[in-house]
Amino acid sequence: MKFPEGFLWGTATAAHQVEGNNVNSDSWLLEHMPGTIYTEPSGDACDHYHRYPEDIALLAELGFNTYRFSIEWARIEPEKGEFSQASLEHYRRMLVTCHEHDLTPIVTFHHFTSPRWLIAAGGWEDKDTPDRFARYCERATRHLGDLIGAACTVNEPNIPLLFSKARLVPTPDGQEPAPWQQAAAKALGITVDRLVPFIFAGSDRAVETILTAHRRAVEAIKSGPGDFPVGMTLALQDIQAGEGGEELAARMRYAINGVYLENLRDDDFVGVQTYSRMRFGPEGPLPPEEGVELTQVDYEFWPEALEATIRYAIDVTGIPVIVTENGIATTDDTRRIAYVERALRGVSNCLKDGLDVLGYTYWSAFDNFEWMQGYRPTFGLIAVDRETQERTVKPSARWLGAIARANEL
Repeated sequence: MKFPEGFLWGTATAAHQVEGNNVNSDSWLLEHMPGTIYTEPSGDACDHYHRYPEDIALLAELGFNTYRFSIEWARIEPEKGEFSQASLEHYRRMLVTCHEHDLTPIVTFHHFTSPRWLIAAGGWEDKDTPDRFARYCERATRHLGDLIGAACTVNEPNIPLLFSKARLVPTPDGQEPAPWQQAAAKALGITVDRLVPFIFAGSDRAVETILTAHRRAVEAIKSGPGDFPVGMTLALQDIQAGEGGEELAARMRYAINGVYLENLRDDDFVGVQTYSRMRFGPEGPLPPEEGVELTQVDYEFWPEALEATIRYAIDVTGIPVIVTENGIATTDDTRRIAYVERALRGVSNCLKDGLDVLGYTYWSAFDNFEWMQGYRPTFGLIAVDRETQERTVKPSARWLGAIARANEL
């Protein structure tokens, strides 16, 4: 199966999950609250902030031509209106290193974490957040834009809705705030109803705030140096109906996926991020189907979901797709290879049907900090020793890198 010339083959990370010691961010604060929902703090993570030169060189050596990573707003603007030249220079050095190794850098401007000061000001429900985000994007692009290969404004703004609709987290409406929420609000000097981090921003007001921020960010990024495509990434589940669940599945597909996709039709691309399917019966989400293999994070092993979400995204938006995340958490690397091979066959099917798929980016480059679940899930192509930070390349990394180098499966 040959892929088109210029197809982007890559792997991905997010700043907070790999850099370490992102102390000015809201996530760092939440990780250290009493009764926190985080299994463990992020700490040094993979120390990618200091080890990026050898990490990027390793990705290129493996055969990839693309690296998707995020820049950290909490580092670049640690206090409102105060921009760190040193942090901007750090990310510029990362971009230069990518180009030195012939890697196209896909830069995500916001991957879940925000500066503490933004959350103290009302976070992702505050009316001024879109302007604040656009200002940050303009400043970052002014310094970095000439080296960016493609840009994602925000990562997975639909994840709060996905969590709540799938009943993966409690719906906060009408519930007493948890102790960690009360402690975080007190630490920020705000009332708990004003505590709206991005990862929990699922209200109607938050959805509109984030979509407005995206539109302002696109304008800000395109006003700067460089000439590169700009889009948004979405967490797209292949939503299927169980017996009697057709009506609810259709409603959930629109609420979780469609509402956002409809707002992206003027973008240059949409980033599709898919890991599994989700099934609905007439009363709500269904448990994993009996006999279907599960991953470390209890998703169904369902790589065919990627083909379905690519087709759905292009059908709704009419714009090209980059697969900006797809992968599996497993301790058995042979299952990672099996999963990715089946997912790539789905990508190939889409290409054969003339759909505009520009690239495939595996999540993730490294075994890293997986938010509330800490370091237990291992999505990475490269293992990281938690004590020594030593990197160990897994067979799946060399297998996928060889596909990337040959541009064929």
